[in-house]
Amino acid sequence: MTTNFEQMRFNMIEQQVRPWEVLDERVLNVLAAFPREDFVPADYRNLAYADIEIPLGDEQSMLPPRIVGRLLQALNVQPGEQVLEIGTGSGYVTACLAQLGGQVRSLDINPMLVDTAYSRLAAHELGWLSVQTADIFAADTPIIGAPFDAIAVTGSLPDETAVAYLIAQLTLGGRLFVVIGQAPLMQAWLITRLSNGDIQRQQLFETCIPPLCNVPQPGSFVF
Repeated sequence: MTTNFEQMRFNMIEQQVRPWEVLDERVLNVLAAFPREDFVPADYRNLAYADIEIPLGDEQSMLPPRIVGRLLQALNVQPGEQVLEIGTGSGYVTACLAQLGGQVRSLDINPMLVDTAYSRLAAHELGWLSVQTADIFAADTPIIGAPFDAIAVTGSLPDETAVAYLIAQLTLGGRLFVVIGQAPLMQAWLITRLSNGDIQRQQLFETCIPPLCNVPQPGSFVF
């Protein structure tokens, strides 16, 4: 029996993404057209559009589609913008950011995930993007391409310890999507570095997602 992924994508949009207040047509078009199933481990392929975190191995997982939709909508990536993704994971969010026109540099500390994501991304024509193994918070990691118009953090941070460092990597007008807190309750935020240098914070929604690997702990990070 052939799986009807096109119907599953439609159902994902109508039953998960739109009800979560994702109304940006550019975002909806990308989610409706792009094959999420190509980025899911083979054992979970038939669950590609389910409202779950799909395991990737090494305690990592894919974000549910509704959270991906809110992330993409909040960042509002425009063609030609420089985008940093922290936490490549499966490469699906990377691909969506590129589909929106971003020139994406994606980092992950897990070389297995990076290699797999690179192979999946290479199978699609996605414009300019780069995927590499690196720890954004390591003292010896150069932030190539900074400053960025948008930064997407796909794992949670326990507190505000590293947020100022990420804001410093934004252009004036740049946007940061980040989830802050500890299980069972976290908050998703859109943080914008305004043209006058001030910082604007918008609380988006409550959620709970896996922590970013090797994330700085309270009081442990100096930049």
